[in-house]
Amino acid sequence: MARGWESKSVEEQINEREAEAQQLRKEKPSRLEIEQRSKQEGIRLARSRTTAAMECTHDERYRALLQRTLDHLDSELAKLVT
Repeated sequence: MARGWESKSVEEQINEREAEAQQLRKEKPSRLEIEQRSKQEGIRLARSRTTAAMECTHDERYRALLQRTLDHLDSELAKLVT
């Protein structure tokens, strides 16, 4: 009697693991999604570097250049998000 119960428990565990593995395969992002996330992350990093540079500079011409860079990065990020 106990042996049958144990085998059912093991069978349930195996079925649960198979279901989890199948769910992970379904949720695996495509190559396009991975590339898009990578581009978004790169733009966000560039944006944070540009913002940090803006906070440190006193030259107005350089600040204007950095502002144009931020505007461009924001537009590129908006294209990727939509």
